Formats: sequence, C-alpha cells, structure tokens
Amino acid sequence: MPPVKRTRSPLTPPFDPTRAKDYPPVIGCDEVGRGALCGPVVVAAVWFDPNAIPPALLGALDDSKRVPEPVRAQLAPLIRAHARVAVAAGSRALIDRINIRAATLDAMARAVARLGIAAPVLVDGRDALPGLPGRAVVGGDALVPQIAAASIVAKVFRDDLMRRLAERHPGYGWERNVGYGTALHRAGLTALGRSPHHRLSFTRGFG
Repeated sequence: MPPVKRTRSPLTPPFDPTRAKDYPPVIGCDEVGRGALCGPVVVAAVWFDPNAIPPALLGALDDSKRVPEPVRAQLAPLIRAHARVAVAAGSRALIDRINIRAATLDAMARAVARLGIAAPVLVDGRDALPGLPGRAVVGGDALVPQIAAASIVAKVFRDDLMRRLAERHPGYGWERNVGYGTALHRAGLTALGRSPHHRLSFTRGFG
C-alpha cells in the first residue's frame, strides 16, 4: 500500500467524501492518553469501508485534537453505528510495569484482535503492530479515515472515564485536563500527593 500524501488548508477536514473510493477498507488504530500523568492509555481499532458509510460522516472525520469536544461527542456514536469498533486500555499498573510504549502496543494488539477482521492494520505514529499486516503512518489521523475515527472514539471514551474519576478524586482538575500535566494538575499533586490512578513512572518527585 503506497504512502498517502495530501496538502490541505488548516481549516479543511482531510477526507473528501467524493473521493471515498480512494480510501481502502483497512483497520485504523490510534491511542489517547500516552502522555498523561494518570489513568490508562486507551486505544481504539476501527474498520469500515469508506464507500459504505454516510458521506457526511466520512467528511467530518479528523484528528480528535482538531475536532471540538461537542462534535466529538456526536461523532463517536455515529462511528460505532456505522463501523466495527473495539476499544482496549493499558492500565496505570501495566504502564508502570512494562512502560508506556509497550503498554500502548499491547492494548492496540488486543483491540485489533477483538475486531476479528482480516484486514491491514494502519497505526498512527511510528510503531506498527508486530506480526500483523499493515504499517505505521506518521500523521495518520489526517491520512487514513479509519485512524481519524479511532482517535475520536478513543478520545471520547478516555475523557469520559477521566471525568468520572474526577468526581471521586477532586483537586487535580481531571474534569478539565483529563489527566494531562497542566499547572492545576501539578498543583494538586503537590498538595494532595498521588492518587491510586497516577502513573508512578510519570510522577516521580511527588508524594
């Protein structure tokens, strides 16, 4: 499968529904939470035939970081309704035990296995999944619609989880920062110490 290269305006979504035939039916895989100080890393694996989903949905897909939160919340259930979706997570304990990269790849392999679909696996970033057909795609959120869909599903899933955890562990600002190392989060760590959900390997120096 040759690499995909496109240029676009920063305000233009990357996937043109009139070119659906140019996007192959692959599995896209992406993670959310790799750089957070706490909580799991969450992975989604998504398969669909771009010719068989609603054109408006294809045209709305993008890197989850570029999609406003209310739109992500609308897109995630639509993706689940029109695609095959699997989600897996690497826990805080697993991240501390085997490191974040290995925990992410482990979760990706489990998510892809849950799909039960024989198709190439395209992974956002630089790490392909060992033993599976496919490849890594740097900037894949803007090049492969299934990766963009996976990033949205994973982001909505993890953000919802972190907001629920914020109700049980106030003071770190997870309802706003969803576990990333903002000034509010670090101030909470200084004042309260670590919670059971903080990654020990990411929060050395805090009690």
